[in-house]
Amino acid sequence: MLSEIQLEKINEPLLSWFETHKRVLPWRENPTPYRVWVSEIMLQQTRVEAVKPYFERFTKELPNVRHLAECDEERLLKLWEGLGYYNRVRNMQIAAKTVMEEYQGKLPADYEKLLTLKGIGHYTAGAIASIAYGIPVPAVDGNVLRVITRITADDTDIMKQAFRTQMEQQLKESMPKEAASAYNQALMELGATVCVPNGEPDCDNCPVQNICMAKKEGSQMAYPVKSKAKQRRIEKKTVFVIRDGSRVILNKRPEKGLLAGLYEFPNVEGHLSEEEALEYVKEMGLLPMRIQELEEAKHIFSHIEWQMAGYVIKVAQLEEDDSGLLFLEAEDCIQNYPVPSAFERYKKYIRKLF
Repeated sequence: MLSEIQLEKINEPLLSWFETHKRVLPWRENPTPYRVWVSEIMLQQTRVEAVKPYFERFTKELPNVRHLAECDEERLLKLWEGLGYYNRVRNMQIAAKTVMEEYQGKLPADYEKLLTLKGIGHYTAGAIASIAYGIPVPAVDGNVLRVITRITADDTDIMKQAFRTQMEQQLKESMPKEAASAYNQALMELGATVCVPNGEPDCDNCPVQNICMAKKEGSQMAYPVKSKAKQRRIEKKTVFVIRDGSRVILNKRPEKGLLAGLYEFPNVEGHLSEEEALEYVKEMGLLPMRIQELEEAKHIFSHIEWQMAGYVIKVAQLEEDDSGLLFLEAEDCIQNYPVPSAFERYKKYIRKLF
């Protein structure tokens, strides 16, 4: 990497650019520690435009740490529905309870103490500390890694923790101590809007193009270097949207494991034919009256890929039993039960008649 003195060369042009090019984002309007925290957790692996409505809804209903700590878990998961990675919001609630107990409901203005809270790692702690409190610590996410490795033409594998630690240390030494908030946000903004992750970077509009070694060498697309992740395991599933007209069946997933504690449509391993699907519904003790094959869907988790086939099946009137299945009115299902985005393609059939 470049030396501390060389990295300092990006400070002035970067901050000047950010002052005139920063996007208007809801969490920037009032960057309290809590709002910064919520936004950063939501933005992990999710596009800014997709996060905006979730952020507004979440912070309107849960405006501070106390509300988050006291929120009913099912309501909390419903507010998070569609963002995925539900353990993140569960960890936020655990952290919120700790903040209530140990810090009188206010996130600590201390980088090291922030790191002790559940679900807060180096990047999130750096973002909260610098953006909300002005503490001069770096916040190194994927955007920052990409920007700095291109500026420095560093071909070290960014997946190595030792390299991330080294980068954090060098940025801490070279960042302007009086402008930590703007500096960290500027690096993130540059990576999100100019030095982009997919496709060619917009070097002509980059404020540090004259300093960038990758630009000088014409090797921008060679960085960052990232070791390949393990190949995902493929799982085939058949999903059933079972209705009796006004009601639909959901099943609650186990409290541990993938999508723990959330609600799903009944589903089985493998892709079933119509005849097999009807037989499966009969084995559930239901009387199928009509079946319609649905479009296929795919959902990718970090290490698993679900390849789904689906059917919507109308059955004779549902009767409560001891199977553990839930028979819910459509509106109740939509308003109150968190169904993960893995089933997004099929959720419209909760209401849709056929």
